[in-house]
Amino acid sequence: MSRATLAPILDHLRGEPSRTWSIIITIYGDAIVPRGGSVWLGTLLAFFRALGLSDGLVRTAMSRLASDGWLERIKVGRNSFYRLADKGRETFRQASEQIYALHSPPWRGHFDMVLFDGNGDREATKAAMEAAGFGIAAPGLWLAPAGTVLPELASGALRFDAGGDLSTDRALAARSWSLDATAEAYRRFLAAFEPLATALDGGVRLSDLDALVARILLIHEYRRVVLRDPVLPAEILPEDWPGAAARSLCAAIYHHVLPGSERWLDENASNESGEPLPRSSEIESRFKT
Repeated sequence: MSRATLAPILDHLRGEPSRTWSIIITIYGDAIVPRGGSVWLGTLLAFFRALGLSDGLVRTAMSRLASDGWLERIKVGRNSFYRLADKGRETFRQASEQIYALHSPPWRGHFDMVLFDGNGDREATKAAMEAAGFGIAAPGLWLAPAGTVLPELASGALRFDAGGDLSTDRALAARSWSLDATAEAYRRFLAAFEPLATALDGGVRLSDLDALVARILLIHEYRRVVLRDPVLPAEILPEDWPGAAARSLCAAIYHHVLPGSERWLDENASNESGEPLPRSSEIESRFKT
């Protein structure tokens, strides 16, 4: 029964085999880093076999990630162990708050606007402003809800407040961020995982390995959407915004499959010392704050 429950999600995954490397980063950030960060390759191969992915495909992806500086390889005898390198750790650390504890910030009634003179490095400016959460209202004109922290390169730019009535603020937000595309991505996430939530609520039980599969694919798909979400105050989002529903669904499924997935890791995940990877209390607090 558990395989049938996961089949639609696994079919979607098999349609995009090039994403294996991204799922590797997800399982490290979500499950391995909290347990110390280093794990035997055999553990990962067993997990990916449950996804229907071959050992060769996974080994190739692991080697590529190591070559690109995302993973570090440790050899002990004939066994290989991998840990997330500093580059990968920092990337997932920055993303974790938005993934696991996302709440809309308060609306202070206006936007902060930033106007550049156009003489700087446009690509560097665009990358820094988007990373800080700013949207583009017009060429060279950036805005974000009041209180958003400015990147260092904006220290010399012209800054001012802007705002109107709520409908005007909503229209300005819709113009400055790709909200339609983000909303559609949330709806696809809901459509993909609502059947799993219904099955679990109805008493379907997953094996411990399938619980881990469900957990990792859940976070993998959710983070692809949520990390593109500008995380705006609820007051200036469209009235039918699906982000809150997606977060609630993700949280419910995550805590349902967490016990079984952690049991599988207890019994199957080991580090280069041959010891089981210890549990972390950090996991239990996810989606609760």
